[in-house]
Amino acid sequence: MIDALLNYTFMQNAFIAAFLSSIVCGIIGTIIVEKKLVSMSGGIAHASFGGIGLGYLLNIEPIFGGLLFAIISALSISKINRTTNTNSDALIGMFWSVGMSLGILFIGLMPGYPPDMTSYLFGDILTVSTSYIGMMIGLSIIIVLSISALFNKWELYLFDEEFAKVKGMNTVLFEYFLFVLIALSIVILIKVVGIILVIALLTIPPAIAKLYTKNLKNMMLVSILVGIIVSVLGLMISYEYDIASGATIILFSAVIYLISVVISETISRVKKK
Repeated sequence: MIDALLNYTFMQNAFIAAFLSSIVCGIIGTIIVEKKLVSMSGGIAHASFGGIGLGYLLNIEPIFGGLLFAIISALSISKINRTTNTNSDALIGMFWSVGMSLGILFIGLMPGYPPDMTSYLFGDILTVSTSYIGMMIGLSIIIVLSISALFNKWELYLFDEEFAKVKGMNTVLFEYFLFVLIALSIVILIKVVGIILVIALLTIPPAIAKLYTKNLKNMMLVSILVGIIVSVLGLMISYEYDIASGATIILFSAVIYLISVVISETISRVKKK
């Protein structure tokens, strides 16, 4: 079946996108889960919708507008959270709602009929273009090199930020850097599962991996493998039954997570006996 599907360019792009997305989810998703940044990541994802709407209004590639808004929102959330007494949940909610509102406003200001935003909101991996694949490859390389080159420092920052400060690490700079990487990851995933579902793909594979290992590197590797499996199988299921690809991938991931929880609990009970 796979050989037949790969005869089509759009399916080749879809499989490449699934593979790249899995790498990003495995690496950045694990950090998001360990650092408890899920809500913040959701705020960045929804704020990027404002940039997508602006891209349409200015007649430029919408994803570049989304990338700009995602990075600005990520850095702003970090800065405001560190320098004011604003509750972080309230801050995230504000960026979340303002970003979506701006996107709707910009699209409403466009002359003529508004564009179909479904692929940006809910994802459609089958519509990923060759040029978008090129952008995904570039951003994925940046993310992989940024984490692998400084892996020991990232590990220290994640698990003992106070000790990292004592060791002379600039943890504020690392936080800004991490938030930018999260913004890049979200932009990579928008076309795959959409703004609304992106957090699920960033968190479910790492959550599955965490059931079986506590080692950061192993968690990332297992998460990447899980991501590849759920993305490829979800893609094939969505194509076979002509249903939404983003939703299928997420629902399939959730099913795998539930099965993994049962298996993990069973293994734990057996070991106790």
